[in-house]
Amino acid sequence: MKTSIDTNLTDDRPNEECGVVGIFAPNENVASMAFFALYALQHRGQEAAGIAVSNGFNIRLHKDMGLVSQVFNAENLQPLQGSHAIGHTRYSTTGVSSSHNSQPFLVETQHGPIAVAHNGNLVNAPALRK
Repeated sequence: MKTSIDTNLTDDRPNEECGVVGIFAPNENVASMAFFALYALQHRGQEAAGIAVSNGFNIRLHKDMGLVSQVFNAENLQPLQGSHAIGHTRYSTTGVSSSHNSQPFLVETQHGPIAVAHNGNLVNAPALRK
């Protein structure tokens, strides 16, 4: 019996999207942990990188264009103190290559600051913004 593979279902081309990491580790250096996690995920995106760290009340953020090892160093990781971290390394699927599109995004809300990093495209961004 002869079998065939449906080539429409097998795609051996890279289909990368952004790299995202989340860490909760009280009394640990979560910024450093996020840095090494993003470094391991560097293949997922090489356009920009960012880390946001929270102590439960405030959020500190550092992000920039470039590779993880170019964006972060001991000096700019030091102020990122807390027990919660999210990190992102960007692969453009939409939008221009600019620092405006680098993540995590940090916004002030009526309930305090929130940082968001996502992998993919928010197709309902206008509705979410409302």
